[in-house]
Amino acid sequence: MDGAMPAFLVGTVVITDPERYGAYIAAIKGLSAEFGGESVVSGAVSDVLEGEGKAGERVVVTKFPTEADARAYLTSPRYLAGKALRAGAGEVHLRLLVT
Repeated sequence: MDGAMPAFLVGTVVITDPERYGAYIAAIKGLSAEFGGESVVSGAVSDVLEGEGKAGERVVVTKFPTEADARAYLTSPRYLAGKALRAGAGEVHLRLLVT
């Protein structure tokens, strides 16, 4: 082991245009795996236990071997092209956690 710490991309999404958002999902399908990414969880929020949440909010968590892998995924031409398709399809917040 080289001492590299895993990194997690945590996205929260409220989809407002399912068709446009679907085009984004199709464009990036399988891409995270090319950078060592593996899905940890993806789904709708069941209940907001503290604070405020938005109706229909979804959470997506992807684990990458390193921060560099996560950042390479986010800056890859294919991801950026997919992200452009997603514009206006919802409210997206993406966070990086390095553990």
